[in-house]
Amino acid sequence: MSELTVAATQMACGWDREENIARVEKLVREAASRGARLVLPQELFEAPYFCQDQNPDFMYLALPIDENPAVKRMQQLAAELKIVIPVSIYERANNALYNTLVMVDVSGDILGIYRKSHIPDGPGYSEKYYFNGGDTGFKVWETGVGKIGAAICWDQWFPEVARILALKGADVILYPTAIGSEPHDPTINSRDHWQRTMQGHSAANIVPVVASNRIGTEKGLHGTQITFYGSSFITDAFGAKIEAANETDECVLTAPLDLEANRKQRLNWGLFRDRRVDLYKDILSLDGENRHAATR
Repeated sequence: MSELTVAATQMACGWDREENIARVEKLVREAASRGARLVLPQELFEAPYFCQDQNPDFMYLALPIDENPAVKRMQQLAAELKIVIPVSIYERANNALYNTLVMVDVSGDILGIYRKSHIPDGPGYSEKYYFNGGDTGFKVWETGVGKIGAAICWDQWFPEVARILALKGADVILYPTAIGSEPHDPTINSRDHWQRTMQGHSAANIVPVVASNRIGTEKGLHGTQITFYGSSFITDAFGAKIEAANETDECVLTAPLDLEANRKQRLNWGLFRDRRVDLYKDILSLDGENRHAATR
């Protein structure tokens, strides 16, 4: 497939799980009606962003994949509309809990899962309390609409993730997200930095990026709150935003991509030809020191 219309959705979430799933379905149907064959809903859309607080009761939101109602609904929808839907869920696997993306293909079948690798831990974003670190590695799936790579929220700040997905042949990189204000310091606004970081990943790898974020103000249990800044967007293969949402409104973004033209650009530009993997060993340490080389 060469021509592909992609979509990102954004919306606010409440505590009625079924209502949230129904709202996502409405937005996905709208995207499909506008020609989208790959539709990205936001991170953890079945509930408010519960990681604002550390509350053991919220751990019971996690379900096994085969019991998750959002996955079941999106499988039915994908098969009906012949589209790909990556579904972000809170997964329980025995005694482990993961922030997981389930890749649902055009047939409605599950191609596989990706478990979020980088787990943040800061005021209002206490994800290490709720999630084990992902163990799947970084995934690219051969879907009915092309080779699709995906990572989740905090993963989007790490250039290594995008580069690995590009090396594995991703035609598009997806980032479902939940990010907004910082409860401990309301003067911090990371929105532009957030967008520029992913635009840089796109430009450095010549791969389009689709980012889906939530909107609305959600109050924590202890007087804190986060205002999610939306601003979902889609880039072309060179990192330029070709569609972008505002910070407050529910919406659907769609954009056409020429996957074959982008593949040719990746080959012709030389970025992957001229990589020097023999010189990159320092990146495998936390402090940038290549101790293996120093002891030879």
